[in-house]
Amino acid sequence: MSAVNTAPATDVTHSLRERGAESFSKLGWPTTRLEEWKFTSLAPIAKIEWSAATPGTTVPDETMSLAGRASVELIFLNGHFVSRTGESRVNVRNLAATGGDERLGRYADLEQNAMVALNSAQFTDGALVEIPANVVLDGFIHLLYVGSGDGVWSHPRNLIVAGSNSQVTIVESYVGAGRYFTNAVTEIVAGEGAVVDHYKLECEAREAYHVATLQVHQERSSSVISRNVSIGGAIVRNDINGALTGPGASISLDGLFVATGTQHIDNHTSIDHISPHCDSHELYKGILDDAGRGVFDGSITVRPNAQKTNSRQENRNLLLSETAIIDSKPTLVIHNDDVKCNHGSTIGQLEDEPMFYLRSRGIDEEDARSMLVYAFASEIIDRMKLEPVREHIRHALFRHMPKRLPERTGHPR
Repeated sequence: MSAVNTAPATDVTHSLRERGAESFSKLGWPTTRLEEWKFTSLAPIAKIEWSAATPGTTVPDETMSLAGRASVELIFLNGHFVSRTGESRVNVRNLAATGGDERLGRYADLEQNAMVALNSAQFTDGALVEIPANVVLDGFIHLLYVGSGDGVWSHPRNLIVAGSNSQVTIVESYVGAGRYFTNAVTEIVAGEGAVVDHYKLECEAREAYHVATLQVHQERSSSVISRNVSIGGAIVRNDINGALTGPGASISLDGLFVATGTQHIDNHTSIDHISPHCDSHELYKGILDDAGRGVFDGSITVRPNAQKTNSRQENRNLLLSETAIIDSKPTLVIHNDDVKCNHGSTIGQLEDEPMFYLRSRGIDEEDARSMLVYAFASEIIDRMKLEPVREHIRHALFRHMPKRLPERTGHPR
């Protein structure tokens, strides 16, 4: 391990950090010899001597702040809490101010997942969001993580607990400037009948590294939607795991990833149907250009007692160059017959027929290609309920793919 966490700790956080450090010392950095990591090498990250940044208050100008639009916004710089705006009748605080929470580490697996172990050993702060039972929160909560500098790492830790029959919308955003490393862990607990709408927007600096784990635990009749967008970063890895432990629970996973240049973006999803009468729906879309590489590895497990499961998984990918690569591996593991499950994967290029249709109406080739690429992404973007989030994603796409999505195409900003 390249740096030692010296942040103050309560008994709860001290114990978690000790467990994390012990587990990471056994597991080490993941390598491509592991099946779960066969397509993604973290060697460029592991060889760097990372250091933790000292607390600071100067945040780069372009931070994707949604202050004034979010009910509450918490901003963190290199893993340290900076500021809070807005008020709410629910508990939204930075973890360091709470003195720790005994539920941390109860759901994300630090014994088997090396990056969760590393986060557990090294985290300094993050967000605690707790929604009491029967509370419906209007608006949304924004957790903004900013990375800055070279050779700096941070390990944000978030715990989101939605009480029975509560409703909440959370947006996590990751941005920054420099060659830094973010290793984030978010645990979501949805109580009986709770509804959680969770957005994660990864728009890191192009030379930065980003690894994140989202662990979802659901109880009876709860509903969780995970909307994951990955645009920035040199090497990006997203692990999204859902455990449907209560009958009647449902989860939806929407994902959009865009890799250009030599970017590498890896998405691993795992949905575990533990109880009967549960639903899961998954749609991940990838846009790959230049020498960009994308990975989708999604697994759905239906356990023997999970009768009446309804599950659908789909991965669609658009290749815009001959050197772009996608590795797609959707998987079903079903242990009983009383289910409705299907999965599929498609890999293609822009189709000739819609291109011909647009060209025949006087649209030049460059604009026609831009419109088709944007239409492909819009299926995910337009399903998002929050207009401020849709605006940020559109802006990020234009900045990230200027030759594919020039502003003169007239797409909404």
